[in-house]
Amino acid sequence: MLSVGAKAPEFNLITTDLKTVTNAEYAGKNVVLLFFPLAFTSVCTQEMCVASDDQSVYGDLDAEVIGISVDSPFVLQKFAAENDIKTTMASDFNRTTCKAYDTLFEDDFMGLTAFAKRSAFVIDKEGVIQYAEITDGKSLPDFDKIKEVLKSC
Repeated sequence: MLSVGAKAPEFNLITTDLKTVTNAEYAGKNVVLLFFPLAFTSVCTQEMCVASDDQSVYGDLDAEVIGISVDSPFVLQKFAAENDIKTTMASDFNRTTCKAYDTLFEDDFMGLTAFAKRSAFVIDKEGVIQYAEITDGKSLPDFDKIKEVLKSC
């Protein structure tokens, strides 16, 4: 797993409006990357709704939040619309960002493999990881800790 103090790996993702989003676009901003396994599942929906509900809090902390899964951008678009998620949603359909952040679940889970582990990373304005967490998959990331870290960024 990537550790605090490491340079954040590059990411290149496709958003729900079919635009590419990369690290370079967030230079000088704090970024929270929230990897989640699959859209339309209960814990993933809860996670993204919590992040979306706190969007103004993250804005006040000078942070952008990006929800990332291996779902296609079209699935994420529908997922965001049906759940009124305002947070930026991005597809890592090719799984390159999950691999770079060591968050790709490759074990067999009910016949499914190669989806994102539920995890969170805070990247500061200089592109350095200030917080890294991979959960057990059933638990939400520690949003309070994420906000606490952002206050010191």
